[in-house]
Amino acid sequence: MFRKGIAIGVLLACLFAAVAAWRSSGDGGKVARPGGGAKIAVIRVEGVLSGGASADGWNASGVGAETLARQLSEARRDPEVKAVLLRINSPGGSVAAAEEVAREIARFKQSGKPIVASMGDMAASAGYWLAASCDKVYANHATLTGSIGVYVPYLNLEGLYEKLGVKQDKIKSGLHKDILSPDRPMTPAEREILQTMVAEMYEAFVAVVSEGRKLPPDAVRKLADGRIYTGRQAKALGLVDELGNFQDAVIATGLLAGLGEQPEVREMESDQPWRRWLRAESLVEQVLQRQAIMTLPNLPAPFGPQ
Repeated sequence: MFRKGIAIGVLLACLFAAVAAWRSSGDGGKVARPGGGAKIAVIRVEGVLSGGASADGWNASGVGAETLARQLSEARRDPEVKAVLLRINSPGGSVAAAEEVAREIARFKQSGKPIVASMGDMAASAGYWLAASCDKVYANHATLTGSIGVYVPYLNLEGLYEKLGVKQDKIKSGLHKDILSPDRPMTPAEREILQTMVAEMYEAFVAVVSEGRKLPPDAVRKLADGRIYTGRQAKALGLVDELGNFQDAVIATGLLAGLGEQPEVREMESDQPWRRWLRAESLVEQVLQRQAIMTLPNLPAPFGPQ
């Protein structure tokens, strides 16, 4: 039994080395841990952007504004971080969430450190809101971006309810308390209220793009009818600066930060447990704990439970 424990320990040590090597591999920069000197920080915007912190759970998708804001704040206050590369792969999200993150991007820029956006498959709507707030924007030729606009979804199930014999009633405190209720038509007054709100948020979006891309507001409005653009089209229209992949953006960020073309790169941790699980230390620790619980209850240290 003791020999079995030694064999498992050796196997875990090899696993640790393999995962550590995997994490430190990659082109266009060397993955670094905190405390390794001047570096750029990579912050990832993956999935739908929403308010609050990124959701926990193995099947969680999307990213929370509070998580991104925390990562930007940590990067701003870390003297070793000389720039941020914001890697965006998002179809969009809420206006309020985009505003929260964009405000933290502005604070980061005020610190004198550059921030570059790199678009993946998609950086549309709220994803483009964040990209336009950065100092420089990279996109791939086939990236889908743009979608500059705002909408409020509305579902009317009144006809379906009638067919099912379902009648919903409510007691409300005000005339418009049940606005967007799916069991009745929207009134003209309610449509005007919502259209005013959408127009206000739309103008805020236009202002962000106008300021970030150095384009006149009227020029932005001509592009901001909600349509999406390829990266090549977006570059021709002035919505992105350069065409290039993630590694091109790493090189550009390193040069802007004065760190050369191969800067050390720090991946900022998200709150999602599946990302924490991929960290080499966490992986080995969890495997050790599971082995101790399931198969090695009677082995002496360091293989048995502590």
